[in-house]
Amino acid sequence: MTARLADIAAQARVSEATVSRVLNGKPGVAAGTRESVLAALDVLGYERPVRLRQRSAGLVGLITPELENPIFPALAQVIGQSLTRQGYTPVLATQTPGGSTEDELTEMLVDRGVSGIIFVSGLHADTTADMQRYEQLRGQGVPYVLVDGFSPKVQAPFISPDDRAAMRLAVTHLASLGHTRIGLAVGPKRFVPVLRKIEGFATAMQESLGVPPDACDEFIQHSLYTLEGGQAATVGLIGRGCTAIVCASDMMALGAIRAARQLGREVPHDVSVVGFDDSPLIAFTDPPLTTIRKPVTAMGQAAVRALLEEIGGTPAPHSEFVFMPELVVRGSTASAP
Repeated sequence: MTARLADIAAQARVSEATVSRVLNGKPGVAAGTRESVLAALDVLGYERPVRLRQRSAGLVGLITPELENPIFPALAQVIGQSLTRQGYTPVLATQTPGGSTEDELTEMLVDRGVSGIIFVSGLHADTTADMQRYEQLRGQGVPYVLVDGFSPKVQAPFISPDDRAAMRLAVTHLASLGHTRIGLAVGPKRFVPVLRKIEGFATAMQESLGVPPDACDEFIQHSLYTLEGGQAATVGLIGRGCTAIVCASDMMALGAIRAARQLGREVPHDVSVVGFDDSPLIAFTDPPLTTIRKPVTAMGQAAVRALLEEIGGTPAPHSEFVFMPELVVRGSTASAP
């Protein structure tokens, strides 16, 4: 117990005596300090004493794609922790191939009386999908927030990374290393983040290398957001003479590295690879992956804040909150061969 007190005190940056007062429900502790101690309990994985647990202010649904891509569990964790701190109970609903659809998961959550829903990379990101489903949800009085993918047809708060800026960061970095034939491996063209990445890529190629936008098509390869998808796209791009590959996810980037090696190329000596997300553990690949860090913590917390404002009856502006990504340079990029 003493070791536990010391851990909590260090995490909350207070004395062990203060931690003890909070855990025992004693008075004389400032509200902000009390919250810091309770947050430290949550972060360190300790259960709150029963007397200190907030009564659930309600359930909040979180609908995500499959959890194989580590960026989705990372985002779910941030959102879940933020909701818990506000007294809500997160309910994670995951789409899997051949499993429940987004509409079925939404219906299940509404039937359970959720206070609101956060959609991550859902049908709202698909330009070919019918956006009427979200208006129907609003008609049922269920507040919601949409993460990754904007549609002007939906009146709701959107939370997005700046995909165009992300591509500018990647291309500028590679161009500074002397690469002139830079390829882009992305997902299917119907998704909003893909279209934005293509826009950012084309603009950056023109600004950094003088490649006209209409000549960029040969440097773009559409594929699946998987390791195998990145591998397939990279085979095509290397075949067209690309010495650097920008990938739309870290999973695709791992596939790009595999493809380069199978073609007898070394990364980064012969081919440079840039990922997107900065997923957990991606710094420990071989070589450690240069990537564009998605601001997951800021995005997750903003999604929760926007939803709670909707639930509280003071809606956030029905617009898009765009978060700036960051280039993280590691070992998978080097000077052009």
